[in-house]
Amino acid sequence: MITRRGLVAAAALSIAAPSLSRAAEPSQQDIFFDKDIPVLGNPKGDVTIAEYFDYQCSFCKTYHPVVSKVVKDDGNVRLVMKDWPVFGSASVYAAQAVLASAALGRYREAQDALLDLKGRMTPDAAAQAFKDIGLDMTAVTLAVNKNSKTISRVLDRNWLQAEALKFRGTPSFVIGKTLYPGALDEAALKEAIAKARAA
Repeated sequence: MITRRGLVAAAALSIAAPSLSRAAEPSQQDIFFDKDIPVLGNPKGDVTIAEYFDYQCSFCKTYHPVVSKVVKDDGNVRLVMKDWPVFGSASVYAAQAVLASAALGRYREAQDALLDLKGRMTPDAAAQAFKDIGLDMTAVTLAVNKNSKTISRVLDRNWLQAEALKFRGTPSFVIGKTLYPGALDEAALKEAIAKARAA
């Protein structure tokens, strides 16, 4: 079984991970309002979607445009993307790079670029995807190094939350007070938002 420590140790942009301990079930505050994760959609929205995802997850990549469309069309939803790199070192690399891009003001663009990436995720493929949107990989690497402790803590928190919530893979969602393990199509996502809004 792949462990969080093993993933970080193998990452191309490696960062030292603190030892992890089992966490109690996280609160909605923990899940929805992590100050170190940028908020997409409407930051003041009345419903929050937290999506636990991996940049190499085919379902995450397929349904990312659906999630983005529903959030945009609704106009009153906060979206918090919770990196959970379960597919190995390339996923850790991608998560680190995109989280670091937030310091450059390019989080959403970097995230979209890697979730839209076709083929195998590699450092070279990520660098090319960033280059295609005008994002310099040298600047991203510097931002990773500068923010390595913060990024490491984000990935650790997300991992422990996903384990505590007993999610078994990506994508998995928390919407309102309900857990949704697995991909949601447009209709299911809208229904989940409506349920959370009515609660």
